Amino acid sequence: MPEFRITHRTPLPVDEAWRRVTDWQRHAAQVPFTRTTVLTDGPNREGTRFVARTGIGPIGFDDPMEVTLWEPPAPAARCRLTKTGKALTGWAEIEVQPAVRGTGSYVVWHEDLRIVRLPRFMDQLTARAGHLVFGYALRRILK
Repeated sequence: MPEFRITHRTPLPVDEAWRRVTDWQRHAAQVPFTRTTVLTDGPNREGTRFVARTGIGPIGFDDPMEVTLWEPPAPAARCRLTKTGKALTGWAEIEVQPAVRGTGSYVVWHEDLRIVRLPRFMDQLTARAGHLVFGYALRRILK
């Protein structure tokens, strides 16, 4: 599976960065033509399920996910999303850690993404596209 990792330093404290990166609707607002529907009642926890729908009108695909690991800040935080759909499979792990020097925090987005029926020789392109799209979204989410 194509894998990519994005690390972003933000002036935000760990708690605020965590709140933003685990606000699933905030993610969709940063990815073009995407909206998110949370299927479970809050607050976020293991077992939270949501669907990111990407498309225009009837043309598009669903990316259903479930939170399979939930470790809120103490002082670092981590969650793991498992993709459970027909078009996309894999997982994403989001970590928020206090900055080693100064204030703020580091957010690490690590994802293993597979587009179903896409040949393996496209893995590098998929990883690069994922890095670009999620890197852009992450910067906007933390802005």
